[in-house]
Amino acid sequence: MGSKASPMDPFEMQDNSKKSNKPKYSKFTQQELPACKPLLTPAIVISAFLLVGIVFVPVGLASLAASHEIVELIDRYDTTCVPMPDKVGYIQDSKTDKSCTRTLTVPKHMKSPIQIYYQIGDFYQNHRRYVKSRSDKQLRYKNAAHLTKDCEPEGYTADGAPIVPCGLIAWSLFNDTYTISVNKKEIEVNKKDIAWQSDKNKKFGSDVYPRNFQNGNLIGGAKLNESIPLSEQEDLIVWMRTAALPTFRKLYGRIETDIMANDQLTVVIQNNYNTYSFGGSKALVLSTTSWIGGKNSFIGVAYLIVGGLCLFLALVFVVLYMFKPRTLGDPSFLSWNRDTLDCPN
Repeated sequence: MGSKASPMDPFEMQDNSKKSNKPKYSKFTQQELPACKPLLTPAIVISAFLLVGIVFVPVGLASLAASHEIVELIDRYDTTCVPMPDKVGYIQDSKTDKSCTRTLTVPKHMKSPIQIYYQIGDFYQNHRRYVKSRSDKQLRYKNAAHLTKDCEPEGYTADGAPIVPCGLIAWSLFNDTYTISVNKKEIEVNKKDIAWQSDKNKKFGSDVYPRNFQNGNLIGGAKLNESIPLSEQEDLIVWMRTAALPTFRKLYGRIETDIMANDQLTVVIQNNYNTYSFGGSKALVLSTTSWIGGKNSFIGVAYLIVGGLCLFLALVFVVLYMFKPRTLGDPSFLSWNRDTLDCPN
């Protein structure tokens, strides 16, 4: 017959529970992981500031020079292309001819390719409800036409048929058009490859076609060709990449020929897009490009400011080190030793 097990001592059980709850030793919890702890000597600090300044100042000068070489024409036409006080009534009247002719003079030689943008002001594409009013799955997949949950009120037609593409972003597609002539000779505007290739391949389906688009009573913007898949509707793809700021530019097309200085540009504009209801503005922008992109002086100025500040600090540290040197690791500069020196017994 087996012996009876003795009862466990309660104090021993308490000690065992404490041992089991004790955290294991870890270099991470004890902050003993290997780390780089550089010793910032005056020579290292001065050299670092000099290096940043020597690199940043030339980059800033090169950026400013490249931006200065860019030729840019901006023509705001939303006010001059409406011949009556009631601008909203004019733009909403489908029977009115809304063509408008603008004449521009090229100040400098513009090398091809020349980018054509439309610029819209006071249009908040970053509004939460506006940004969410789309169906990415519907844009990508043929069998997802019914996925219009986030697209209201532009999800279904009055008959209950799904709208493709649905949502307010697509519904408000920009629909002004530009016909450009140089010295009274019309030139071709290339509208191919104006959208990001990644958007065309990964966000818009090659087997998804527009259906029931802009068929309601209230027309928001441009209509789409129902025989062309969404992956080839580049104006739509450009517009669907919403802007972060209320004033933005979107690529309309390119001119593949050079335009000489003092040439006369004649632009026939079909002023269809309604920015008058919300007090927005519209402008046509023609611009050349460089290695930094479009005209932008901010990058060059920022590099110059940071580079100049680093050079100035390097000079200050050199002067301080020359006229008021300090021994590296001198314990007399410790706070408790400094107090002793200041108040001797």
